[in-house]
Amino acid sequence: MLVKRSVTSSLAKALIGIVILSVLSTGLALTTVAGSLRDAEAVNIAGSLRMQSYRLAYELANGSSELRKHLVQYQQSLLAPALVKLDRFYVPAEVRQKYLLLRQSWLALEKQIQQGPPEKYQENVARYVNQIDHFVLALQRYSERKLTIVAAISVMGYVAIIALVLFCIRFMRRQVVTPLKHLVDASLRMQQHDFNHPTLYVSLPNELGVLSQTFTAMSGELAKLYQSLEQKVQEKTERLQQANRTLEVLFRCSQALTAGQLEQSAFEKVLDIVRASEKLQCIRLNVQDNLNQWQFSIGEPQYDWPWHELAITQDNKLLGNMSWQHDQHPPHPHLMQSVANMLSRGIYFNRAQKEHMQLLLMEERATIARELHDSLAQALTFLRIQLTLLKRTMAGNSAQAGEIIDDFDRALADAYRQLRELLATFRLNIQDANLNTALQQMLEPLKLLTRARIQVNCQLASQALNAQQQVHTLQIVREAVLNAIKHANAQNIIIHCQASPTGDNQVTICDDGSGIEDLNEPQGHYGLTIMNERAVRLGGTLSIRHGNAGGTEVCLNFPP
Repeated sequence: MLVKRSVTSSLAKALIGIVILSVLSTGLALTTVAGSLRDAEAVNIAGSLRMQSYRLAYELANGSSELRKHLVQYQQSLLAPALVKLDRFYVPAEVRQKYLLLRQSWLALEKQIQQGPPEKYQENVARYVNQIDHFVLALQRYSERKLTIVAAISVMGYVAIIALVLFCIRFMRRQVVTPLKHLVDASLRMQQHDFNHPTLYVSLPNELGVLSQTFTAMSGELAKLYQSLEQKVQEKTERLQQANRTLEVLFRCSQALTAGQLEQSAFEKVLDIVRASEKLQCIRLNVQDNLNQWQFSIGEPQYDWPWHELAITQDNKLLGNMSWQHDQHPPHPHLMQSVANMLSRGIYFNRAQKEHMQLLLMEERATIARELHDSLAQALTFLRIQLTLLKRTMAGNSAQAGEIIDDFDRALADAYRQLRELLATFRLNIQDANLNTALQQMLEPLKLLTRARIQVNCQLASQALNAQQQVHTLQIVREAVLNAIKHANAQNIIIHCQASPTGDNQVTICDDGSGIEDLNEPQGHYGLTIMNERAVRLGGTLSIRHGNAGGTEVCLNFPP
């Protein structure tokens, strides 16, 4: 960017022009005035020629002795320097002609004075004085014209100077003041972070044009930089807001998963928090549980919308997946991944809690079994030994006493058998929180007691049952399978575990044995009664009926 026409050089030229005009006008005026310095002398001398002409005529008529002297004086006056300088090129032609004519006329008059007669001079002197008058008038007009020229030159000089000053003022206003004002306004706007200032005078060929171009370029760069900084600040702010919202959501999810025992309601609350925070249409949690799975869903799914899925793993083991549907704004991926990780830990701790609860329950039942074995079982064993000794002692003494002893022996044997069944029940070992796996583990020792084919079809998720419910369910299934093996001589036993249409848990044990004859248990047997009591504790019902194709069907229904 080069300066084509500097402001200082332009101002210097204008000032030099003003000085030149002043010098010219003043010089011309002074020159004209200097040329008019002897105009008054010339007028006086020309005026004195009239008086001298009349004096010569008088002396010539009277014969004065001073005629010669005055004639020389007249000659000197006519050729005075003030009059001789009139014969120059710049003197008006009228003045020069009148002066030449006057000198020529004097030559003729001078001859008349010197040669006579005097009357002839006196006759021509009046005409000659008239020529002098015209010459004096011409000198007067010439002098006035000079003064007019001086006035005109002064006026023109003043007008030119004023015009140049006005031009300088206009030039300064257009080339300096207005661009500076725009620059000041633009700088004030930039100070207020407003880069949309009016267009500056970038086309000026002077320093202010270069300054305007530089300022405009700087303003553009600052605007880009400021916009970039604002964008970065906005991005950082959005990231911080997103991080804050993510932390808040994760905190609420953590609270939901750590408040008490991990149940279905805790996982549903987590899904509801994520759905409300990310404005999802629907969010779903699918958990793979060995051969079956359980599922939670929050929101109304849209069948024509795509599903987005995220795997839930724990120690590189797939536990299930979390899927969702969104309208326009997708959820934050880091948040969804963090929620998936949190859910994986929640599922892991849910299973650990169930296993821990089952372990506590098994330990409690094992403790009861040990206490029964160490107390009641030993007491019954001692009574049987004493009863055997009593039978030997009373052998053959009394038939009635023998019958009483036999009845007592049978009652004691039944009590001892029931105690062994009770101990076996309390010693039931559950090593897995999964219902399907627990059923398989529980049925393994029973399969060794029979040739019957025992099948398990479990479609209930482990989340559907807590530890207490699972224990009662296993005990009911075990009692029903034992009854089918011992009393019905069944060849096929099928166990179905599924959810009923009403949402309850339904467990059905079917066999193809001889079928149950009477629902009333014989005296001394309590298996069916205990099964009904367990169903009541589960908050459900137990029904025992004949199967459609024979055999017996035991159906247990209880809420999840």
